[in-house]
Amino acid sequence: MHCLILVDLQNDFMPGGALAVPDGDAVVAVANRLCRRFDLVVASQDWHPPDHMSFASQHAGRNPGEVVDLHGLDQVLWPDHCIQGSRGAAFHDSLDQRRLSSVFQKGTDRHLDSYSTFFDNARRKSTGLGEHLEAQGIKSVCLLGLATDYCVKFSALDAVSLGFRTRVVREGCRGIDLAEGDVERAWSEMKSAGIEIVSEHSLA
Repeated sequence: MHCLILVDLQNDFMPGGALAVPDGDAVVAVANRLCRRFDLVVASQDWHPPDHMSFASQHAGRNPGEVVDLHGLDQVLWPDHCIQGSRGAAFHDSLDQRRLSSVFQKGTDRHLDSYSTFFDNARRKSTGLGEHLEAQGIKSVCLLGLATDYCVKFSALDAVSLGFRTRVVREGCRGIDLAEGDVERAWSEMKSAGIEIVSEHSLA
């Protein structure tokens, strides 16, 4: 059994959104095509309370892109984004949601960010995705979405650490590159961890 994981295909990460990933909307068509090829399709959704501590607005004198210590973890500060129930937190209108069997929300704890679709950044709490995949008999996962150098990377690293065969679809991802080279470093880190970087067409 194989599962496709769609990572954070939400309005705030699309062009015009609060935390827009360049060319982020280009991955939606890839997601729609690949949804038809997998036994199981799930999605993650950033789902922050309005006072989430990863928001620069919660730190006086701080700006998006700066890094602070948040309860012992390095935390990049972001613009307010993907606030629970908001238009920005909703999936992109063009995403075909009919194939989605489950949605796993993350970043719900005000005090702790969650890049990965599997765990929060401190790995203190599971989103339930790993347990769900095991219950469904899934042995192999394939990921795509936003952003390559954050939520896709950390999701893929957690997937392979949990024992899943893990593949990431290169043309189904776009990155932020907050620091120049972050995206390429993310691809290299994933490859070094045993994650397969594949093309959409190789999955046909």
